[in-house]
Amino acid sequence: MTLTIHEIIMTSDKTAHTARHASSRNGWEVSWLPGQVLDRNTAITAMILADIAAEEDLREGHRLWPHVQGWAEELDLTGPEAVAAASQPPSDINREHEQAGRQPDREAAD
Repeated sequence: MTLTIHEIIMTSDKTAHTARHASSRNGWEVSWLPGQVLDRNTAITAMILADIAAEEDLREGHRLWPHVQGWAEELDLTGPEAVAAASQPPSDINREHEQAGRQPDREAAD
């Protein structure tokens, strides 16, 4: 699990979810929590949940479940709600933003 945190984006090597700084909204937007604006620390929590949900079969009784419940509470969610939402792939809108920010492949352009 590697969570990479930059000034304006957070990514993971285990999930396609991202968190992006939204200066116009004075906070962070996380792809699996559409419409919510979070502070930086809560966005990190959301990304950790997405990262773990992508890697583990999380449910009550799992060794990480007490942590999952605590992290979910930070997001005003229950553990099952957080795992269900974070386990879904990012919406097409988020993928379009991600692709728009990528550099074109020079070989593909030739």
